[in-house]
Amino acid sequence: MRKGMLETVITGVNTRTSHAQVVDELGKAIIAGEFPVGSILPGDPELAARFKVSRTVLREAMKTLAAKGLIVPRARIGTRVTPKNHWNLFDSDVLTWHFHGGVDEEFLYHLSEIRLAFEPHGAALAAINATEAEISGMMRLAVAMGDPDHTAETLAIADLKFHLAVVEASGNPFMRTVGSLIEAALVGIFKLSSPASGKERIDDVARSHIKIVEQISRRDEAGARAAMENVIRVGRERVRAALSERAEAKPRSE
Repeated sequence: MRKGMLETVITGVNTRTSHAQVVDELGKAIIAGEFPVGSILPGDPELAARFKVSRTVLREAMKTLAAKGLIVPRARIGTRVTPKNHWNLFDSDVLTWHFHGGVDEEFLYHLSEIRLAFEPHGAALAAINATEAEISGMMRLAVAMGDPDHTAETLAIADLKFHLAVVEASGNPFMRTVGSLIEAALVGIFKLSSPASGKERIDDVARSHIKIVEQISRRDEAGARAAMENVIRVGRERVRAALSERAEAKPRSE
């Protein structure tokens, strides 16, 4: 599996070229509001000096950020930060930058709504299209989620592998584009809460994922859809509870 945002969040290690570093730091700064929507970015000389890169590297980084919808160059005006509704939230970098700056319940709720729009249908398609080998692979991944020795980190990776396997088994190449959304949602869950805090909770997670595979194996489209919906809704409620606990604890710590 490629090294994506989840592994980067877990390990804290992200090997980058000069181009990628500029894209990453500027992207974070834009999404964090250091460069507000509608503002004009500093000129090339200032940014090149800030990031200690050549103007060639800087311009390529600007092209990358423009492709992600964050900025737009304007002749004789400069490079402007675009409105948020232009930002490509299906882009894994853009999602990672949101989580770096801190996300609220509303953002995570919207993310779960998109997952509910795509993943249950992906599970239903897997019930139609998955090969026996893919079903066996998904079952192994689901069972592995019940390992009592899981840490929050290893369980998050196991969870991601499972959900990406279901998307792959759907047989629809467009479904693969939701992989970044799934990964972003699991980053949010990992950072806020994890069911790895107790064996019973780990068992519950494994059982709920095994149920998805069982329904796929039976070629039960409706059952696979419902089982996937349940997993996503349970995860959403766990994050909501974690955010509520943080909000309640904050005044006492001040």
